[in-house]
Amino acid sequence: MTDAAAVALPSPVAILGGGSMGGAILSGLLAAGVPDLRVTTRTPTRAPQPAEGLAVLIAEQDVGANRTAVAGARVVVVAVKPAGVPALLAEIADALEPGTLVVSVAVGVRIASMVAALPDSVVVFRAMPNTPSAVGAGVTGVAAPPEGRPEDVETVAAVFRTVGTVVQVAEDRIDALSSVSGSGPAYVYLFLERFIDAAMRLGFDADEARALVVGTADGALRLLADSGEDPAELRRRVTSPKGTTERAVAVFEQRDLGGIFDEALAAAIARAQEIAAG
Repeated sequence: MTDAAAVALPSPVAILGGGSMGGAILSGLLAAGVPDLRVTTRTPTRAPQPAEGLAVLIAEQDVGANRTAVAGARVVVVAVKPAGVPALLAEIADALEPGTLVVSVAVGVRIASMVAALPDSVVVFRAMPNTPSAVGAGVTGVAAPPEGRPEDVETVAAVFRTVGTVVQVAEDRIDALSSVSGSGPAYVYLFLERFIDAAMRLGFDADEARALVVGTADGALRLLADSGEDPAELRRRVTSPKGTTERAVAVFEQRDLGGIFDEALAAAIARAQEIAAG
């Protein structure tokens, strides 16, 4: 995680939507010590815990919550579900200050559709963070509009760097990026779920299986990060010729693991395109 003091962060930052993604971004920004944050939620049950420098506005209790949150904000993060974006933009459009950077993290919501709904005086970006942003270990893809100034791009990137790594991409690559890093944590968790289940079928109880699998995964990822080696090289070092690991890896390869990944990512991209088409 980047130290908030080391980057030129804007202020205030408004997050519209306190769901899983909005909450993950908020958690990371709070952990980074970013001042003057505003978040809106629909109901009190979704409201984050009070924190210094954080204003929480609840739409169910205040019909003007979103407009209040964006007033004077330098960056506005739109973190509601894709279907709710058009109504939200219509609600806040005339409350935005000229020069505000509006960043959508909603899957399938194109820059062009947001530009059409907002004043010409604001600048619209798309970003695709993932849930590890909540612990400062996120990966966020950022797409700038064609007219985006370098300083605006850097401002948006600075916000998301406080919650992890930022990769700048063209907008036409956002859906592909989302299928990899946005949805990626779910793939990892699914793999671990199935791995734990398999360990339990070998006779380990739930706690033992979790300790074995999660500990192994954590250690493997730490070794990968610390060594700087390619994953394939580290795999080869574990896979002794004619050994047990080689036999197990062969099963994954026989099931065409690479092809399964290709098919899964294509399905995620297709769904993002369906959402964009309405």
